[in-house]
Amino acid sequence: MASTEEPAAVEPTPPVEVLYCQVCSFPVEYCEFGSSLTRCKEWLQKTDERLYNKFYSEEALQAKIGTLSLEAQEKLEKDTAKKEAKAEAKAETALKKKMASQVTIKRIERNKRKHVTAIHGLENFDVDLKKAAKFFAQKFATGASVTKNPQGLDEIVVQGDVSGEIVEMIEDGVGLLKGVPKDNIVEVEEKKKKGGGD
Repeated sequence: MASTEEPAAVEPTPPVEVLYCQVCSFPVEYCEFGSSLTRCKEWLQKTDERLYNKFYSEEALQAKIGTLSLEAQEKLEKDTAKKEAKAEAKAETALKKKMASQVTIKRIERNKRKHVTAIHGLENFDVDLKKAAKFFAQKFATGASVTKNPQGLDEIVVQGDVSGEIVEMIEDGVGLLKGVPKDNIVEVEEKKKKGGGD
């Protein structure tokens, strides 16, 4: 006959808490594989001294490097410095490109009194065009969509003459438009070409 003993209750293992770096977004034990190790170390030292000592104290570093030769240590330090410099240069060029970008707001005449407003260049400032189109449609109670312009680039087309209001919204930093600088806005008016024969 089977025994009537109950199996011992198994204690569930508690979840592991992982601290993620606010600089590179890796778990802190993997920051060394990112491109901003120096800034990660500074952040970790301010945030959690115990973990900093665990991974980056002299003893921890000696234990990691103890198996490497002197040449390998120097090469590792050079590679890390080179990687950080490259990442900083890349971030700097991205920022320069972003600041040189322009947001073009075109008021296009469809008929004599009908207009549409086309907004181009918001994607350079990390604005999701579909969300922005929905935001404009709700704000102005009109139709708004993301379409390709003749150059093949995405732009938002809003029905109606709302170019002035959109400029004001960008200047005030409303909603999704917070990261767009005021100085990078260009307003253009495009009239419909009159179709006349000879």
